[in-house]
Amino acid sequence: MNGDMKLKLRIWRQRGPREKGRLVDYEVSAIAPDMSFLEVLDLLNEHLCAHGEEPVAFDHDCREGICGACGVVVNGQAHGPDAKTTACQLHMRRYKDGDTLVIEPFRARAFPIIKDLVVDRSVFDRIIAAGGFISVNAGSAPEANFVRVPKDKSDLAMDAAECVGCGACVAACKNASAMLFVGAKVSHFALLPQGQAERETRVLTMVKAMDEAGFGNCTNELECEAACPRGVSGDNIARLNREFIHATLKTRKG
Repeated sequence: MNGDMKLKLRIWRQRGPREKGRLVDYEVSAIAPDMSFLEVLDLLNEHLCAHGEEPVAFDHDCREGICGACGVVVNGQAHGPDAKTTACQLHMRRYKDGDTLVIEPFRARAFPIIKDLVVDRSVFDRIIAAGGFISVNAGSAPEANFVRVPKDKSDLAMDAAECVGCGACVAACKNASAMLFVGAKVSHFALLPQGQAERETRVLTMVKAMDEAGFGNCTNELECEAACPRGVSGDNIARLNREFIHATLKTRKG
């Protein structure tokens, strides 16, 4: 098959955050199996613009499976059906000629829709900012072996650091919980020596910011882990809970 694939796209269209939205059907042809999901949206938008219609607004940046900005829900699955794959790396060979793709924005109260498939995920930035800083001495770079980190802790910290903050975990969770995201950010520094000085205050302020944003609670069904394009482990949620309980008890004792 060479560029003769046809798909039906049922896309959420919404002019603005205060407007009512609806699903609109489009048919896109001349699709090559090696096209990415975002290239198909580009193809649709070229057709819409050529006919004087409003193009579909959607987020994208690197288009290399790194940033996670392309977050949408495809047939009910955040970033589409492929595991550990962002929407921009979802290729049309995954589908058959004539298939229907229902494309929606991430659904969560904390992620208000801006337009069409674009949602406001800046709340993640506010949660990270609430975590503050780490205390390090300014100056030249320290000697590489000055601060020794056990390999098991280093590996876990780097796995947590892979989180790109795309929001797929929130979109996949029936409670719109952000605990995998916050757990990954808390775990990253809690596991490393450099993050110990602010360890308790960091988890308390980040959890407070998460709760104030209106995210739901975790019920340990791990849809978040399955949807994460970077494969961040649900173990980080358990670590977040332990860190929060420890910090809360230590603060009360103090």
